[in-house]
Amino acid sequence: MSPRNGERLKKNHVFLGLAVLAALAALLYVERDRIHFNFGVFGSQLALADWGKIAIAIGCIYLGYVFRSVRWALLIRHSKRVSPFALLGTQVMGFTAVALIGRVADPVRPYLVSRKTGLPLSSQIAVYIVERMFDLGSMALIFSVVLLSTHEALPHPELLMKVAKTGLLGTAVLAAFTIAVRLAGGAVAGFMERSFGIFSKKLGHSVGEKIHAFRAGLDTMRTLVDFGGAALLSLGMWIFISLAYLETTRAFVASPQLASMTLPRCMVLMASSLVASGFQLPVIGWFTQIGLIAAAMSSFFAVAPEPATACSATLLLVTFLSIIPVGLIWARFEHVSLRAVAAESEHEAEETTEDKPAPNNAQQ
Repeated sequence: MSPRNGERLKKNHVFLGLAVLAALAALLYVERDRIHFNFGVFGSQLALADWGKIAIAIGCIYLGYVFRSVRWALLIRHSKRVSPFALLGTQVMGFTAVALIGRVADPVRPYLVSRKTGLPLSSQIAVYIVERMFDLGSMALIFSVVLLSTHEALPHPELLMKVAKTGLLGTAVLAAFTIAVRLAGGAVAGFMERSFGIFSKKLGHSVGEKIHAFRAGLDTMRTLVDFGGAALLSLGMWIFISLAYLETTRAFVASPQLASMTLPRCMVLMASSLVASGFQLPVIGWFTQIGLIAAAMSSFFAVAPEPATACSATLLLVTFLSIIPVGLIWARFEHVSLRAVAAESEHEAEETTEDKPAPNNAQQ
């Protein structure tokens, strides 16, 4: 993708986000007589919240960034050995950029790691892809195990059990796919490229490129110790993130449904939050996420609109926005302009993808 096309795509995303926000505002205006929202109750819910629990939740999220730093250091240790905490700043600044700029800033973390370690950006993008795989597998595993092992009555139990079983099956399929790519990446990429190429040659080529990049990232794990260490760090990190969600919801002591929140029920909210976070434009996406999570609380657990919205906004603050002050301070000390780095990283990532020579399948 050329820089001009990338810029056009970003503008389209912004226009789409503004259109969605305008549509939501129009809907609220039209339905204003049917919506009964008491801002006084909303404020009292925030005032009565247990901010000690919220502080613990933020601590769990901050600890997650430490896990990310250690995991990334583990994944590059065969290329360059760095201190487990040496990459903490790259993680903090990278997620700060995503929170402020949106998902277009995803390449910031591999870009900053590449600059800090001197390793090629292509290799760090490959590590990023593997990292995403571990995150997806860990989330699905925790969600599935918690829901399948509970005896608690949950809303729509049949649907949730199907989702949990699907998540467990998906984790197994992902593990099998990972092993297949690790052992025969070229053959898998070629097969997938031909398969998707039936519908679109461009799509097939894109899928093949991503599998080759995934295969390159898997080269960072050369032993069972590497794989086991990355898996344990990923599970540990997502356990702390789950605890952050649980502590935040329980902090709203004025709402009986939220104050008595259990881990299985919290998993449902967490899944809703992760789905909502996929639409993450700067600022606009914050309101979308708050609205979707609040709707999930009201729909699944009969939480009143005021505490649901207060809790949803606090969840966004704790799990996503709380890193911004630390990231901005860190960037200041490192003399890093997050906006400039976001533009540079996106451009460099595009050039890396375009200029990368086609892999020799016989060597995979």
